[in-house]
Amino acid sequence: MNHYDDLIAFERQTQALGQIAGRLGWDQETVMPRGAAPQRAEEAEALSHVLHARHTDPRVGEWLQSIDPESLDEVGQAALRHIRRRFDRQTRVPVTLAGELARLTAESQGRWAEARAADDFAGFAPTLARIVALKRDEAQALAAGGDPYDALLDDYEPGASAAELEAMFAALRPRLVALRDRVLGADHQPEPLAGKFNEKAQMKLTRDLARAFGYNMAHGRIDKAVHPFSSGSGLDVRITTRTSPTDPFGAVYSTIHETGHASYEQNIDRAYLLTPLGQGVSMGVHESQSRIYENQLGRSQAFTGWLFERFRVSFGEMNIADAESFWRAANRVHPGYIRTESDEVQYNLHVLLRFDLERDLIAGRLEVADLEEAWNSRFEADFGVAVDKASNGCLQDVHWAVGLFGYFPTYSLGNVYAGCLYKAMRAEMPDLDDHLARGDAARVTGWLGERLQRHGGLFEPKDLITRACGEAPSEVPLLDYLEAKFAALYRL
Repeated sequence: MNHYDDLIAFERQTQALGQIAGRLGWDQETVMPRGAAPQRAEEAEALSHVLHARHTDPRVGEWLQSIDPESLDEVGQAALRHIRRRFDRQTRVPVTLAGELARLTAESQGRWAEARAADDFAGFAPTLARIVALKRDEAQALAAGGDPYDALLDDYEPGASAAELEAMFAALRPRLVALRDRVLGADHQPEPLAGKFNEKAQMKLTRDLARAFGYNMAHGRIDKAVHPFSSGSGLDVRITTRTSPTDPFGAVYSTIHETGHASYEQNIDRAYLLTPLGQGVSMGVHESQSRIYENQLGRSQAFTGWLFERFRVSFGEMNIADAESFWRAANRVHPGYIRTESDEVQYNLHVLLRFDLERDLIAGRLEVADLEEAWNSRFEADFGVAVDKASNGCLQDVHWAVGLFGYFPTYSLGNVYAGCLYKAMRAEMPDLDDHLARGDAARVTGWLGERLQRHGGLFEPKDLITRACGEAPSEVPLLDYLEAKFAALYRL
């Protein structure tokens, strides 16, 4: 074999081990016994050491130096780009730091869940402070003199910078706030869905919905978790959801959201399996898939008309009497604390809050001891509501507890990408609503599969979105879509 073949053979084994690490995480969040957490932390740390050693193996550096990129085709050059980026980053992080982070974040998941259940931020703060300290060390090592937060962001959205995102978010905020104020002040407020909804029937419906949006159950499964997520790639891609007897929309839209993530992974060209191209290229692009499935498609008037009839079959008569009222209920804008339960109008405002706070944490402008007060003050200023308890405030998300600093802004970036994709999709499929009204999402998911999902990591994130949409990404299509949709919903 030549050096490129040697590198790719080594990489396939590394990718396989990474999938095993991901499966341990899935197991921990779904079926692992609570008492197994200390042992799982050691397992995660051990596997982290193995992966870090492979990512920084001197042979990888030698292979990278010896391979001429110009001798490779487009796929080979892209694979080389991903491996080189990871090698350069991983070699800057001491193996002891990587291992300590893996152990601590594995342990902290259980501590966070207990603190969230008890509304005890003070009890969790020492663990979080240790995580933040380690992430600062990691950021400094990765940045090599550059901006530490940008170094963390690069893990989730290669090529993006905090300054670039800050400018985009500054353009989002005023139109979102103005739209929210108009909507909440409107005379016609939707009636919320109310009642009791059988949770077994909800789970059956979630499987039907996942299939409707193209999820291949032969290579996946749906389980319950406290915080819904998708895990895996290629031939084994799993999703989770959650149910509530009083909130079936939570199960429905969590499932559709995670199906977007999972379908992306399932639809990547099989030739890229267990290579650097065999996964979604960035979290922003990934989030574009989950958000367009959930919102532009799943909450559309056409699709909710079909879903209304499925609700009547699954749960019987409801307080919502017709399909139009059901559409309004599924898109109702309302004050609330929880990001994952937020409506489309306010969702990005939740993300912007977290983006600013975590930048301050990494920069040392904010300490964990002051985080709860900073969160509560900012939330009341942004949403006009005082936070009543920690589980509705800075303990609601697991991200910081597992060290995912730099992740939050990709949620809003994903919404921006979704707005661009939806604009392009609408222009090419004038009969889209006819398909969605029959509960048939195959055509639209096929469009996304062909334009975006099949490429995996072949292109850089911005380039991929530009190729799919025919124009560079911008926040304008998202804002235009939201203003048109909610003006119709609220008769503004």
